[in-house]
Amino acid sequence: MSQPKIYISPGGFAALKEEYRQLLHIQRPQVTREVSEAAAQGDRSENAEYIYGKRRLAEIDRRLRFLGKRLEAFEVIDAALTQDKTRIFFGATVLAENLETGETHSFELLGPDEADAKLGRISIGSPVGRALLSKGVGDVLRVVIPKGELELCILSIHYPSKPG
Repeated sequence: MSQPKIYISPGGFAALKEEYRQLLHIQRPQVTREVSEAAAQGDRSENAEYIYGKRRLAEIDRRLRFLGKRLEAFEVIDAALTQDKTRIFFGATVLAENLETGETHSFELLGPDEADAKLGRISIGSPVGRALLSKGVGDVLRVVIPKGELELCILSIHYPSKPG
């Protein structure tokens, strides 16, 4: 049974592939050497370097398994290739006004692995992300969020430029 596709930007995909490569080819071999050296010191039951190293190795292996499966499930979407730039889709950066407070907010709609609310990056699966999808400039939407209800008016939609 195949996993459902998870959207990710080309930059996000490259970053996770690089993390996988670093873990597999740099960190794991280094920690393995450290564990071997600690094991050679004798009694492992009270050897903090050995115990910590084994724990770190297990964490690295767990992350490698997770990333390996995750990288296979991704569908890389280049938002610069979006045809209809008048509507909000994956990869769009949206400027919206909170109609209650008058504040403006910028949201970049990305996949769950790239979401970072502090940077204005929200998942397309989040309540706000789902509500924004397919909307256009001037559209007003209501979103139920954990803190209550949010009423937004879409002010602008931008997509990354095509390279070259």
